Amino acid sequence: MGQAVPPKANDTTTPLHLLKPDYPVPYGQPGIPDVTNVISRVHQYLNEVTPTQVVDRTTGEVITDFKTFRPDAIIKPGDFRLTSYEWGVTYTGMLRASEATGDPRYADYTNQRLTFLANLIPYFQPQVTADPKANTPLRQMLAPHALDDAGAMCAAMIQASLAGGVKTNLRPQIDRYINYITKKEHRLADGTLARNRPQPNTLWLDDLFMAVPALAQMGKLTGDRAYYDEAVKQVLQFSGRMFNRQKGLYMHGWVEGMKDHPEFHWARANGWAIMTNVELLDALPANHPGRAAVLDLLQAHVRGLAACQSGAGFWHQLLDRNDSYLETSATAIYVYSIARAINRGWIDGMAYAPMTLLGWNAVSTKVTPAGQVEGTCVGTGMGFDPAFYYHRPINTYAAHGYGPVLLAGAEVINLLAKQAFEINDSSLQQLTQKR
Repeated sequence: MGQAVPPKANDTTTPLHLLKPDYPVPYGQPGIPDVTNVISRVHQYLNEVTPTQVVDRTTGEVITDFKTFRPDAIIKPGDFRLTSYEWGVTYTGMLRASEATGDPRYADYTNQRLTFLANLIPYFQPQVTADPKANTPLRQMLAPHALDDAGAMCAAMIQASLAGGVKTNLRPQIDRYINYITKKEHRLADGTLARNRPQPNTLWLDDLFMAVPALAQMGKLTGDRAYYDEAVKQVLQFSGRMFNRQKGLYMHGWVEGMKDHPEFHWARANGWAIMTNVELLDALPANHPGRAAVLDLLQAHVRGLAACQSGAGFWHQLLDRNDSYLETSATAIYVYSIARAINRGWIDGMAYAPMTLLGWNAVSTKVTPAGQVEGTCVGTGMGFDPAFYYHRPINTYAAHGYGPVLLAGAEVINLLAKQAFEINDSSLQQLTQKR
């Protein structure tokens, strides 16, 4: 007796709509333990490769006596610099990871390193006072000369201080940073923060993040509404020149002397912009007169970004040019910002949560078992031709990827804890009510 021949798979014998697609990244709802595992690997890696020691640069000897200054003293080199704006983002990411997971290890990372840096100020201050351009690891802190030096670190220090985990007084350094942002950075005639590179009176979209979150946090720290007013002013004046309402995207650079303004919608700069508005709305009083305008910009930007997400969950290096490469740090920033906007009720989770989780699933594939983040564009200046952006290198040691991954993971954990999801007719859907 022969075996029964199975029926031929066709539209009448097989529910074809339930066939499993060949997704390039995991599809569906991630588990909180899975997300936690990813950010835990990042923490473990960073904790190992960013030491808190001072050594002699010529001999490698560990310095423990800080009564007598040694000109060759440096922070022991690791994989990343403890005073950079990228590490300001990382410090904030660690704080948010502790809030989301309840695990104090993440906040300890930030608190220990900010305390370490603050305690070194008296040791290195005379050297920088004598020579503001001295080749010292604390030059960015003690003699900031760009918004990159000041804003992200300042915002992280304020948040760490408000959280109570840092026992050292960070206020003098916070004030030094804020003084640079408010009084020393170059500005256009209307007060918009600007740079004189690569052209005179150039606006860098990146500078929104390098200034506004620090101003917003300073308003929160002091209660002085002038900081909130200045933060909102910067967002609105940058956006008036640089936000393309039709596309829902920002250009990377705007030059006052140009009649035409080439629009290159660089992904990470758009990330700094959306994260700026999220951080500002987080701190801005509910009754501030500029709040509605900032919220409107955020919502319009989310719509524009949603239209550009790739089928692999990532966003492209140039957002509206699908032949540019898929980039990790910007994707992580969008995941964080959109998830936080959903969690705060600023945008519709039913519309945007599935794409946010898709973005996280994509990012998670770029975190190695050792905790390194792959696929991140290196530091990038401003260009006015496409080749400049298309061919920027990617590197595991590009520090820009680590803070955003921590932030994204933390906020996705919050999203998963707050909302419920299901696969309905093969697609991920947010439920109207958590069961």
